[in-house]
Amino acid sequence: PALRRLARHLLAHYQKGTRPVRDWRTTTNVAIDLMVYAILSVDEKNQVLTTYIWYRQHWTDEFLKWDPARFDNLTQISLPVESIWVPDILINEFVDVGKSPHVPYVYVSHHGEVQNLKPIQVMTACSLDIYNFPFDVQNCSLTFTSWLHHIRDINLSLWRQPELVKFDRSVFMNQGEWELLYVLSHFQEFSVKSSDSYAEMKFYVVIRRRPLFYTVSLLLPSIFLMVMDIVGFYLPPHSGERVSFKITLLLGYSVFLIIVSDTLPATAVGTPLIGVYFVVCMALLVISLTETILIVRLVHKQDLQPHVPEWLKHLLLEKATILLCIRDRKKFSPNRTQRLDTSRQVENNDSTAKPTPYVCEDPRECGAGGTRSALASAGRTEGSAALQEVLREATAIRQLLEKREEFRDVAREWLQVGYVLDILLFRVYLAAVLAYSITLGTLWSVWRDA
Repeated sequence: PALRRLARHLLAHYQKGTRPVRDWRTTTNVAIDLMVYAILSVDEKNQVLTTYIWYRQHWTDEFLKWDPARFDNLTQISLPVESIWVPDILINEFVDVGKSPHVPYVYVSHHGEVQNLKPIQVMTACSLDIYNFPFDVQNCSLTFTSWLHHIRDINLSLWRQPELVKFDRSVFMNQGEWELLYVLSHFQEFSVKSSDSYAEMKFYVVIRRRPLFYTVSLLLPSIFLMVMDIVGFYLPPHSGERVSFKITLLLGYSVFLIIVSDTLPATAVGTPLIGVYFVVCMALLVISLTETILIVRLVHKQDLQPHVPEWLKHLLLEKATILLCIRDRKKFSPNRTQRLDTSRQVENNDSTAKPTPYVCEDPRECGAGGTRSALASAGRTEGSAALQEVLREATAIRQLLEKREEFRDVAREWLQVGYVLDILLFRVYLAAVLAYSITLGTLWSVWRDA
């Protein structure tokens, strides 16, 4: 058969140990091509990218030419790759040998053109930038070069046009976590110190992470907890429910961070921005809890609580209510109630009112009823003593009630101060949260669009 005769003719005196040129000054030009089939994994901790590519290379072997007329017009034949010379082109970024299938044959045409097509699982080192995680874009290079031959022996070129290589996603499996944006190609000469130059063909594989999974599992739960923390400010500040509610939120957020710690990429180079986001959210929750404890301590009713200082009432109950646009400012008025003044006037009037003794105007009445008046006078003396005792008891009770009412007025004043201060701190906290959210969202959107 023609195939067997041609194979024996080509390989009978073939020497695969030397470069296939008749003149040693002739340079062997190797054209290479690359198509990305799949992105298998991205190891941020070890800075390793695992890809599956379809690799093609093409060169001319001057000792593998024949006349098709002598072999039944046969213009192409497949030969074992172990039987012919193959250029020693490797990838500089190789860190491990992947599980690539072995392709035992190459195609040879009657002009001596050899085509070596094979799939390769590539495990390469890549400088991964995870600062923008999960909206990150990675740019990893695959550098093809001859490990031994310099540029005068083996030169590299691109099989197809750079534009065709750049946007070729015809074989890419894009259902995984990463999507292929484009593949850039660049040729350069490389030399170490004063040695000979080597030809290098670089392919830059630019990939982008799909952030939907991380947005749902990481960002949204954190946003919901922060929204609940803001809603918690609408609980009354004088009740202890707000403190327990915010402590529960803080514990829940801590458990959430423990759960998602394995999902976040870990590197020794830097911390992703989402890690900073979680830390700032935790700090905001701690600040919110501290503000709540301060307000609850301020409005807590105590019998020995002093009066609100005048400067504080003027600053918060007058100026701050206008600044914060509080509609019901009358209930925050610093004027004291007139209840104590009225009660003091009543007390003064009662203390000045004393019982007047009985005076006899007619002497005959006084003489005739001397004994009866003496008995009446003794009865009035005993009644006056009992009345004085009743008055003293009533005065003591009234003083106690007035003291309690004064304590209530002091507690009411502190409660008003606490309400105004709570509104002020809540609006400052809300402004800080909104500014932080807008800044972070803008940065992420700009990086994603870039």
